[in-house]
Amino acid sequence: MHPNCVAVDAVLERAGAAGRVRILPDAAPTAAAAAALLGVEVGAIANSLVFATAEGAPLLVMTSGAHRVDTAKVVALVGTPRLKRADPDFVHAHTGQRIGGVAPVAHPRKLRTLVDVDLAQYPEIWAAGGIPHAVFPTTFDELVALTAGEAAAVA
Repeated sequence: MHPNCVAVDAVLERAGAAGRVRILPDAAPTAAAAAALLGVEVGAIANSLVFATAEGAPLLVMTSGAHRVDTAKVVALVGTPRLKRADPDFVHAHTGQRIGGVAPVAHPRKLRTLVDVDLAQYPEIWAAGGIPHAVFPTTFDELVALTAGEAAAVA
C-alpha cells in the first residue's frame, strides 16, 4: 500500500475507527467518480478541499460531494477577510498528499478543519485515503472526531 494510505490507516487504527483504507480499481479524483465506483450517492462523499486564508494558513473543508463550498460563509465562520482555493503545491506542502486523494487526516501538522453538517444525513460517508485510488468509510461524528474539526454549514 502507498505510504500515504498506510499513514491514514495508522490514524484510523489509533483512533479506534472501524473503517480502513480501501484501494479502488480506478482513480476517484472527484466525488462523482468515487460515488460511481462505490455505488453510493454523491452526497455521501466527503470531499477534502484545501483553502488558503488571507493570512496564508491552510484550512481544510470537508464538504459533501453534492454541493459546493460557499466561501462567503466560510470566511465568516473562520474570521478571515478572504479565502482562496489552494494551488497543488500549497496543498501538498500542508497535507503531504496530492489533490484528488487528500485524506482528512495524516498530515504533517494538524489543519484547522470544517466538516459540512450536510454529511450528517448519511449513515456512512466516504473520504479519500491519501491517494486518488484510495478511500475509507466513516461517519459524520467519527469524521469530526478524527479531524478535531468544527461541524459547520459550509454550502
